Amino acid sequence: MRTGKVGIVGMGWVGSSVAMSLLQAGVCKELLLHDIKQEIAEGEALDLTHGAIFLPPCQVRAASLEELTVCDVVIITAGRGGNPGETRLDLLQENVQIVKKISQSFIGYKGILVIVSNPVDVLTYFYQKYTQLPVNRVIGTGTLLDTARLRQSISQRIQVDPKNIHAYVVGEHGDSEVVLWSQALVGATPLRQWPGWTKELESEIAAEVKRAAQEIIKRKGATNHAIGLVTAHLVQALLQPTRKILCVSTVMNGFSDFKPIATSLPSVVSNNGVEEVLFVTSNDSELKFLKQSVEILVKAIDSVS
Repeated sequence: MRTGKVGIVGMGWVGSSVAMSLLQAGVCKELLLHDIKQEIAEGEALDLTHGAIFLPPCQVRAASLEELTVCDVVIITAGRGGNPGETRLDLLQENVQIVKKISQSFIGYKGILVIVSNPVDVLTYFYQKYTQLPVNRVIGTGTLLDTARLRQSISQRIQVDPKNIHAYVVGEHGDSEVVLWSQALVGATPLRQWPGWTKELESEIAAEVKRAAQEIIKRKGATNHAIGLVTAHLVQALLQPTRKILCVSTVMNGFSDFKPIATSLPSVVSNNGVEEVLFVTSNDSELKFLKQSVEILVKAIDSVS
């Protein structure tokens, strides 16, 4: 039975933006905040509570990890963020150690874990491995943000509302991500048939989406607002019986010829978690790049000592 409780582990830049986005969207009835530094969680709870008059009703308070285990959804943003010039995979060894510690509190957890920390695909794999929760209830934000960035970039070029653009980024949330240009639609029209569309635009936009995080980190030190909005959108889908198709990361068995890994593909998401992964039928070139992306994730998983 849903209680309307949502928890966040890690109240840094991303955790605080996730909290604000959840409250503004009216996603939950109670929001529990946890940080390794308790004063930070307490401070964020106070700060958010002071703005309650301007938000949909929700009780916000600091909580222990044990208290979070009664939540419907727990969002994990804990971990070291990226520095200028680092890839998401550069964060791996340090953040996996954090995964091991946090996972101990969620063995036997009955809700859904949402992983935001990077490298999100590999950490999603390890959270599922260490908690032994069903794969459909350990979900990484994956390329959900990349997909939003992609649709926004296309929208700016063709002057159509991004909500009417159906295009996906799949694979790793990182340098090997793949845009499914062959499947992209504007309404019901293939993007490649849109007046004025060119291959050059595809290369330009793909590069723009891929380096978006680095451009933000270079200027302000972290990315937080967009991922906060993306995470709130995902959590909203996880608290409702409606079924949405979102590009999220989950552990998959039998993906191509590889062992189980977590990566992003369009998936049917509801209050049951990920109900179904929609394996893409794309052209040979895109499938080749997707397999290469999966190989990179396999190597990253194998590199963890």
